[in-house]
Amino acid sequence: MRNLNNPALIVTVILSAVLSTAQTTEASSDQSTTNISLTIAPGVPLRLYLTQRLPKRMGEPVHAKLLEPLFAFDREVIPAGVEVQGTVVRLDSESKMKRAAALLGGDFTPLHQAQVQFTTVVLKDGRQIALNTRETLGLNSMVSLTPPKKKKNPKPANPTGTWDVVGQQAKQKSTDAIHRQINARTRGVADLVRGPDKKERLQEFLLLKLPYHPQWVRKGTRFDAELQAPLQFGPATFEGSALKLVGSQPPADSIVHARLITPLNSAEAKQGERVEAILSQPLFSPDNHLILPEGTHLVGAVTQAHAARWFHRGGQLRFSFQNIGLPPSMTANGMSTPVVARTQARLQAAESGGATDIAVDDEGGVKAKESKTRFIAPAISVLIASKSLDNDAGRTGAAEGNAGGRTLGGLSGFGVLGGLAAQSSKIVGSVLGVYGMAWSVYANIVSRGGEVVFGNNAAVDIRFGSRTPK
Repeated sequence: MRNLNNPALIVTVILSAVLSTAQTTEASSDQSTTNISLTIAPGVPLRLYLTQRLPKRMGEPVHAKLLEPLFAFDREVIPAGVEVQGTVVRLDSESKMKRAAALLGGDFTPLHQAQVQFTTVVLKDGRQIALNTRETLGLNSMVSLTPPKKKKNPKPANPTGTWDVVGQQAKQKSTDAIHRQINARTRGVADLVRGPDKKERLQEFLLLKLPYHPQWVRKGTRFDAELQAPLQFGPATFEGSALKLVGSQPPADSIVHARLITPLNSAEAKQGERVEAILSQPLFSPDNHLILPEGTHLVGAVTQAHAARWFHRGGQLRFSFQNIGLPPSMTANGMSTPVVARTQARLQAAESGGATDIAVDDEGGVKAKESKTRFIAPAISVLIASKSLDNDAGRTGAAEGNAGGRTLGGLSGFGVLGGLAAQSSKIVGSVLGVYGMAWSVYANIVSRGGEVVFGNNAAVDIRFGSRTPK
């Protein structure tokens, strides 16, 4: 009875009871299990690239490989590199603008676009998975099938070279670590997606000078084929402790691979416009606990948009993400998990959906890049035009004047037909040479620059901020 009058003892007994109850509740919570269906939802794109050149003909078989693995919730269900088969199901005519531009260049080929539908995934062990994808066109980006060249070791700047070598090595290790982290999340998309092969570009350039030429889709062309029907991989059982971090704030500088479900164009986007993305791959903590599963929703807004301007000044675009929502597969199971209502995340890297390459700066801003090599074509056209105007018969030693110069002028202005037409008169050759020069200068120097374009399901890398938002 005396002990009941001791306040300190009473407090100790109460605290022990509370702690015991909390530990019992936590233990039972950790021992509980949850079943989640592993499903790839409709609308998820298969990121593919052609392994063979594809003629633009109805019924032509299509051979491609998966560029990125497919994930369901927290795991990989289809690895990268597996073969995907399909068929050309429709040929669509090119737009009137592209047809008009081709005609002005002397190309009378009835240009078409090949709509492809993918039907089968062939796994490495020979098993096949049936697909039902939407009809899709090839993208503007290409996949480089050759690995990038390794950089040479830096040379020391001072006689001993000790400090410079150590500094360079430390800097290189830091850069490599960042690249490894990005490539681990993106499966090397930053290194794989590059411009078209130079040899193929030269071959295409020469063929396009013909008035009629064959059409095909180049080897390495990218495709994003959206699923029309879900892919089921059965249920997965999780213990409570495995999901304790789901929906919590991602660590600073974490990078996630996602796809934009809001198409964006710097020519049309407005400040404050809503932007949405969905995680294509899960995000784990350093101790391998799931934080954000595949299918997590990110919501943000456009913060800056500038359309392209004359003299090849490219468009600019900037957007960020502030909200996170867990996928329906979790809410359908009635799970009570902490959800981050606010966050800070910006663009880290992206694949362009337009005809122009893009560059992402350190603050997440995107700008259309204009190639410096575009000045080569106008310079060559100026030389050809001056040569086509040189019709001094006495100096060239030919009664009809400079036949070679006129031929070059015709080729520059109107392709092979222009070269043949230039033989009829030196005036025709000169006019076509000047026309070719004017068109090249306009197209490569005077015209508007490229826009920043992100199509539906554009691949992006998103980096979370270093500070927790209020």
